[in-house]
Amino acid sequence: MPEFLIVLGVIAFILLTGFRIAQQYEKALVFRFGRYTGMRGPGLFWIIPLGIERAVIVDMRVFTDGVEKQEAMTKDNVPVEANAVIWYRIVKPNLAIIEVQNVRNAVIQAALTTLRNVIGQHSLDDVLKEREKMGLLIKERVDQITEAWGVEIQAVEMKNVEIPASMQRAMAQEAEALREKRARIIKAEAEFEAAMKLREAADEIMKTPAALELRRMQMLTEIGAEQNTMTVVMMPSEFVEAARALAGRKP
Repeated sequence: MPEFLIVLGVIAFILLTGFRIAQQYEKALVFRFGRYTGMRGPGLFWIIPLGIERAVIVDMRVFTDGVEKQEAMTKDNVPVEANAVIWYRIVKPNLAIIEVQNVRNAVIQAALTTLRNVIGQHSLDDVLKEREKMGLLIKERVDQITEAWGVEIQAVEMKNVEIPASMQRAMAQEAEALREKRARIIKAEAEFEAAMKLREAADEIMKTPAALELRRMQMLTEIGAEQNTMTVVMMPSEFVEAARALAGRKP
């Protein structure tokens, strides 16, 4: 009887060792004698102990990995250094374990290669100004590669793009020249508009001679307000002719 209880206890212990737990964000792949048999979890599940079955836990959450800085040549032959961040998750655990040795390293290497290739297909202006567009392009291409591994790429974002110091100076000079060009154009347009307004004012004054005399009087008022020591008064030609006419009538 005691021997029977001992055997029964050993069997119960062996059976208990077959229980496993997978968290809510995990899946368990079960292999029997090295052959994939199915998927378990999340929660409590049981496998045949004594090495007959083996469970491989796969994390199903979104991974965030940095793509280290890469040296690349743009389409217009400018050397740049760029890095990126990639978000991805495993959607088919069996492919992620069976089809690739190290899925995380494989995804990062695919992103590295794609980053260099995409930069090489675009000019420096596109690399600097169209980061969001390039991130989407990298995402699509990496997603095509990783689909066979059961991995879905959530997003790719380019972080920093560094260019040579000589190119930075050239770009600063170009930006300064563009600002100066815009400033000159704005000034020329302002002078043109002012000239057009003056011409319109002259046309209106020519239509009404009295308006010219009123403008003269306004100028005298403005000159007097500046506290000048001497003021030159320009007499209207009509006043001069009237004075001459009066002077000619005297006996």
